[in-house]
Amino acid sequence: MLLPASAWAKESAAQRSGGPQTDLAANARSAVLMDADSGTVVYEKNSHSALPPASITKIMTMLLVMEAIDDDRIKLTDQVSTSEYAASMGGSQIFLEPGEQMTVNDMLKGVAMASGNDASVALAEKLAGSEEEFVKMMNKRAEELGMKETRFANCNGLPAAGHVSSAHDIAVMSRELLKHPEITKYTGAYQDYLRKDKEKPFWLVNTNKLVRFYPGADGLKTGFTSEAKFCLSATAKRDNLRMIVVVMGEPNTKTRNAEVSKLLDYAFSQYSNVQIYKAGDPIGKLKIEKGESAELPLTAKHSYSVLVRKGEGGKEIRHELALQDKVTAPVTAGQQVGKLIVYRGNEVIAEFPIEAPQHVDKAGYWTLLKRSTGKLFLGEK
Repeated sequence: MLLPASAWAKESAAQRSGGPQTDLAANARSAVLMDADSGTVVYEKNSHSALPPASITKIMTMLLVMEAIDDDRIKLTDQVSTSEYAASMGGSQIFLEPGEQMTVNDMLKGVAMASGNDASVALAEKLAGSEEEFVKMMNKRAEELGMKETRFANCNGLPAAGHVSSAHDIAVMSRELLKHPEITKYTGAYQDYLRKDKEKPFWLVNTNKLVRFYPGADGLKTGFTSEAKFCLSATAKRDNLRMIVVVMGEPNTKTRNAEVSKLLDYAFSQYSNVQIYKAGDPIGKLKIEKGESAELPLTAKHSYSVLVRKGEGGKEIRHELALQDKVTAPVTAGQQVGKLIVYRGNEVIAEFPIEAPQHVDKAGYWTLLKRSTGKLFLGEK
């Protein structure tokens, strides 16, 4: 039996060798520092405390949108209509008017850069018909990702009873969102415009100032309410190493940004990674019983790497592909079919899910007959 995805990033040598000796997020109510590729946590503070997440909630909203785009349920060019309910959202907004239409692409800009509560609801209604149905999708996805301290009550993070998450859970969903690298086109932009061709273009400035001032930063999402205080899920990449920092309950933006920067500085000074595969690399072939295709090439959906202390390099690191013994059609795209196991010597230091890259239908009678007949002829030679 294979482990769920949330359990596959195991404690590594980087964790056991000790994290920072000082509190790098002294003013935060909770914090976590995580390697985006492997899920390895190298610093945490009250990381499993359930707290109001404010607009960091929108990471899950963006994740569901990106997954819908991947599944061809919506397109970036699709028009999204604004309901009266969506237009009525207070707080951060892009000032949508009832009946106004924008593309999914522009709505994503409004969510990622301006933290638009109205744009979040408009996208939720586009995908699920209503915000209530979309919230069900959010909670279902959170459960699938193993986010145990999370419960969503809305799609934008406005204060609501029981709407909570944790720094660790936010890092987990941030890591999942980053598996869609195109999202950083939105979260990493410092400024842009909406309604460019209209009489009054709307200037967007990213609420996450680190994307301008911290080298390598390209996301992900800020958050603030009077209850949640100042929150941020930040990510930065240098060379092949991408880190995620989540802080919650910071007293002000200056302290929040300073402590996130300090955590990122620590990570980039102390750690590097050993890449096993980069996105698109061939990693093996999956045999499928009774499928229209008898064999399915497997490629890396994203980068697979493990975190190591600087100076350790790739000493004794090896990997193996463990596929399920018997996979019978039909196979669904995204279905778990095995795992990539990474070792240091004989010790397992990381495990990654391997998923089917596409759907494979069950073969018809004549296909199976020709295939079995071909095997008989081959056996006679």
